Amino acid sequence: MKRTGQNRSSAVMAQRHEALDSLDDFPTPCWATRALCEFLQAEDIGLHGRRVREPCANRGYMVRPLQEYAAEVIASDIFDYGAGYAVRDYLNPMSDLLDGDDDDGDDLVTNQPYRLSVEFVLEGLRRVPGVCAFFLRSNWTEGAERYHSLFHGNAPTFQLQFSERVILAKGRLLDPDRKYRFPIRKKPGQFEWRKPSTATSYSWFVWDPRRRGVWSDRTTIVWIPPGTRQALTRPGDYDVVGKVSARGDGLGDDGPGEADQNDFLGEVT
Repeated sequence: MKRTGQNRSSAVMAQRHEALDSLDDFPTPCWATRALCEFLQAEDIGLHGRRVREPCANRGYMVRPLQEYAAEVIASDIFDYGAGYAVRDYLNPMSDLLDGDDDDGDDLVTNQPYRLSVEFVLEGLRRVPGVCAFFLRSNWTEGAERYHSLFHGNAPTFQLQFSERVILAKGRLLDPDRKYRFPIRKKPGQFEWRKPSTATSYSWFVWDPRRRGVWSDRTTIVWIPPGTRQALTRPGDYDVVGKVSARGDGLGDDGPGEADQNDFLGEVT
């Protein structure tokens, strides 16, 4: 039998390479947030009547579905994406105090920059009394450093593993049921029309407030079943919101500003 080399593509290897000062601009599909909210409701720790903090609000793709479940969403981001949210650095509590707003709400739900994931989790657990939920690649569970700094004795209560692929694209959301014009790898100037896809697996990592402060190194894995995307997708979920720059954020080919909705020249992960 002929042996083939390991596929080293960035998608298959569940990696993406962002600069250390990158905003890590990969917004979360709305249906993925609704899947979390539905799970929390079923676990009797739902967001109904609660005030939820979203400190990495981006263009609001997570804020919008959270507003369907929570009484209020306190949205902010370190960068102004043009969606009207407060500009604050969540890892620097002084940025809230200087603005006269240190309201952390009851719960925390976010998709933070991957390289700062441990810092966001520790800060969230310190500041927020209720549910803390973080959207991350499923292989985030790996690594000795994360084990010692976070998981050992303070493991997440639940890992919600998506059975379907959740497609994250740089700078915007892509509808998995729609074809876009993608550049062909290693063929400059050539393009193909296809639906977006990914080999990367994602999960929600949830800390249940009912178990806060109890030493634990065990996590319950719950599978989000196939068909969830179709069941929880709503009209308008993939509309472009806020500022989108063409080459900088992977959309269009005419420089910053308005871009062709059919073009996607950026990275899918």
